[in-house]
Order: sequence, then C-alpha cells, then structure tokens
Amino acid sequence: MQVGSCEMSLEPTPLRGTAEHMIEIPAGEIVLRDEGTKTNWNVEVGAFRLAAYPVTRELYAAVQGEAPENPAAPVTEVSWTDAVHFCNMLSQAAGLSLCYSMGDDPNGRDVACDWEADGYRLPSEAEWEYACRAGTSGVRYGELDQIAWYRENSSGEVHDVGTRAPNAWGLHDMIGNVWEWCWDLYDPAVYGPYRVFRGGGAHDLPRACRASCRRKSHPTFRIDDLGFRLARSL
Repeated sequence: MQVGSCEMSLEPTPLRGTAEHMIEIPAGEIVLRDEGTKTNWNVEVGAFRLAAYPVTRELYAAVQGEAPENPAAPVTEVSWTDAVHFCNMLSQAAGLSLCYSMGDDPNGRDVACDWEADGYRLPSEAEWEYACRAGTSGVRYGELDQIAWYRENSSGEVHDVGTRAPNAWGLHDMIGNVWEWCWDLYDPAVYGPYRVFRGGGAHDLPRACRASCRRKSHPTFRIDDLGFRLARSL
C-alpha cells in the first residue's frame, strides 16, 4: 500500500515542514474498542490527509499573530473549542472553505462539521487510530522508547515534535508527547458533551500510550500535555 504526501504552502506562516506537511492516508477499515464497556465496532475510513506532526506552538501563534516560545514544541493548554476555532482560522488564512460552523453553546453541541469542505479540521477518532496504527495490529506501532516521549523518558515535559521515530506512514508523535483532540463525542448518553482525545502524553505510563487508549473531557478542558493534529478531507 502506497502512502503519498502533499505539502501546502501558507504565507506568511513560518512552518513548511511540520504541521503543514500533510500525509495522504489511504482508505481502509478500523476496529475501535471501548475498554469500559468492553465493546468493539467497525468503522470504514475514507482517504484523507493528516499532518505529520501535532500543531506546534509556532504555527498556532503565527495564525493568531503572536510570537511563540519554544516554537517547535507542540501547542498545549488548548481546549477542543480552541482547536476547532484554530482550524477555521487556518483554513481562512489559506483560502480554503471552513469545515466548522458554530454558535454560542459553551458545551460545543452546536458545532457542525462539513466533511466535504477542503479546509482544516480535527481527525475523527476512527481516522486517528487508523492512521496511528498504519497497518499494524499490536499495542503500538513500534518500541515505546523509540517512538514516544512518555513518563519514563520525557523528564516530565513535552518535547519538540518529530524527535521520535515515525510510524510506517511517516506520522510522528502519534503515541506520547501530547494527547490529541479528535472530533468525536465520547458517549453522549453517559458523558454529554465530552469529546475524545487520543495518543498518550509526556506524563503518562505505558498503559496510556497505546493505539487503542481512549480518554475524554469537556470541550473547554485544557492541560499541559493535550494538543491536536490537523486533518483535511480529500
């Protein structure tokens, strides 16, 4: 299976080889699992593009007209709501159609995604895990110390993106360093507006740094090892 890449230029954004570098992910299928309810479900995933790295502080600040500290580090302390607003800002700056429409609901229930739009968006949970696995079926796509910053090697802090080995499709930091927001509601019948995040972070033990590990929180939640990654529909 061939996985291609395409690079978008965006002026005056300073990054060209990190978050703007999008890997073309082929269509396929993924089996998701919720450990709490012990249930599995199959999801068909269409072809899409996913950034090779989490959004960096440099890109995040540049889109908002600010100067970043530690520019190559992944942006953190961003809520799900912050992430969808950023996706729209970046799409507008790039002259692309917006993926998200939203109102004033503080719980984010009125946010809608246009999956046909060509702008930037968050990956779905199924897209995220499918891309993370990159055709593998194990707990993770490589040896943990080689692919991830986590509690035992991170010295308690996030690290610059792309400094651990990528998966077979060229995606870095899918495991460890920072958790990544996804589009999906976790379980609206039980947890209301809580959204999914994936991947494990710099403070986590190996159990959290697995391709299948699911976490959740309110869309306004922010913490020092939670960021996001850009996707685009094909």
